[in-house]
Amino acid sequence: MSNTANVTELPIPQDLLEILRCPACAPEGKGELTLVHNTWLVCQDCDRKYPIREGIPVMLIEEGDRWR
Repeated sequence: MSNTANVTELPIPQDLLEILRCPACAPEGKGELTLVHNTWLVCQDCDRKYPIREGIPVMLIEEGDRWR
C-alpha cells in the first residue's frame, strides 16, 4: 500500500508559489504571497486575496481588490 494518501497536495507547486508575487505590489519589489486554505493567495503587503480556481491562480488586480 502506498503512503500517498497521507500526503496533502498543494493546489500549485511550491516552486511556483515562491516566485509568484502580487501584481499590485511587485513593481515595488514587494508582494510575497501566502497560500491560505489551499484556495487563496494572500499578499502579505496589501492583503489582496487572489482565488485559486481549478488549480490556476487568478492574478488580476481587480480580482484581488474584490476580496480585499
